[in-house]
Amino acid sequence: MTTARRDTYTPETLLSVAVRVFNERGYDGTSMEHLSKAAGISKSSIYHHVTGKEELLRRAVSRALDGLFAILDEEHARVGRAAQRLEYVVRRMVEVLIAELPYVTLLLRVRGNTATERWALERRREFDHRVAELLKAAAADGDVRGDVEVRLATRLVFGMINSIVEWYRPDSRGMSEQDVADAVAQLVFGGLRKDG
Repeated sequence: MTTARRDTYTPETLLSVAVRVFNERGYDGTSMEHLSKAAGISKSSIYHHVTGKEELLRRAVSRALDGLFAILDEEHARVGRAAQRLEYVVRRMVEVLIAELPYVTLLLRVRGNTATERWALERRREFDHRVAELLKAAAADGDVRGDVEVRLATRLVFGMINSIVEWYRPDSRGMSEQDVADAVAQLVFGGLRKDG
């Protein structure tokens, strides 16, 4: 019988286990004992790497948020007409969500019960606001429909993208992240673009 060596845990592998357990049990329903058992290491070994489960949560949601905010710094998100930048951002959001699926799933499930969760929710609102500003600019340019209220359109777009965490799995019937990004972009921009 082969057993994993207890000393092989790194902060990154511990984070991966914690995210899986948080997603299965919920953050509030996860104890250090649950994390210890899932990792196959003692609680004191976990404390060797982190101060506690809230630090693990912060690292996890930071990874998701950093991935999303990095999109906004990419050249195609900063240069060109607002509608083109918005479409680029929407596609990249899907790609980041799929690439960081467990981390984004956790981010989308935080409820604001701890300081870290409140911080994550505030950062999510900031990201949402920046994407909404792109949509507003595209409407002002006349490239997308002006008869759809921007906040509603933004919420619907985010709702569609965020729902991916509920059904997408890497083996989802041969659908690549590009297939999903293309489908989302077609649905979103087919409904938002002005005719003619």
